[in-house]
Amino acid sequence: MAELTTVARPYAKAAFQAALNDNALDYWSRMLAIAAAVSKDERVRLLLQSPTLNSEQVADAFIDVCNDELNDKGKRLIRLLSENKRVILLAEIARIYENLRAQQEKSLDVEVITPYEISSAASDQLATALKSRLQREVKLVARTDARLIGGAVVRAGDTVIDDSVRGKLAKLNESINP
Repeated sequence: MAELTTVARPYAKAAFQAALNDNALDYWSRMLAIAAAVSKDERVRLLLQSPTLNSEQVADAFIDVCNDELNDKGKRLIRLLSENKRVILLAEIARIYENLRAQQEKSLDVEVITPYEISSAASDQLATALKSRLQREVKLVARTDARLIGGAVVRAGDTVIDDSVRGKLAKLNESINP
């Protein structure tokens, strides 16, 4: 994965710079998300690997599938990726782009997973604590997973805080059974 990130990073940075210059961060997020979703489709993957199509034909087909969702700069990005046989990197490019955008906007998407619904007051309190600790705006998304038994798992960017009963039992099991 580190190699994919290394190869995808320059494309993501270029897309981010184009979005910044055009004041179109939201639009580029949407474009890259759509292009990444298209690139993951099995039929499109087969098209990308077709030895009978040249890079221009692959780019044209990909752009046609995206329909009118790509602007001219988005289409140029697809053509460049196709020329360099890198269209498969679109999901990673989109992920890196979103990280760059979050840094720019000083925001962070945080996922909180609990075995039961948490109240809006508890959610607000957690968001406030995370905002203070992380020094960023926090967009909190809560979901439930009964398999956790109790406690919570918090995912904030690359940071994962597993304070669930299930996680503690797994750690205990690892320490007992090396």
